[in-house]
Amino acid sequence: MHIQQQLGARIRQFRQKKGWSQEEFADRCGIHRSHMGEIERGRANITLATLVVIAQTLDTSAATLLKDIA
Repeated sequence: MHIQQQLGARIRQFRQKKGWSQEEFADRCGIHRSHMGEIERGRANITLATLVVIAQTLDTSAATLLKDIA
């Protein structure tokens, strides 16, 4: 599994733990829903700034989202 796919799966896992739909989560992050879908499926490269926004929205850190991903 590629890094983007691993990260996307981790983001999806954290979002689901919050009980948020993908659309609700995207709105909270200020990201278009279709782009969030691409991120969660590992089909989009995201910037560090976007990763930080996603992490903050999930009440975690970018480091936690990236932990053990290689």
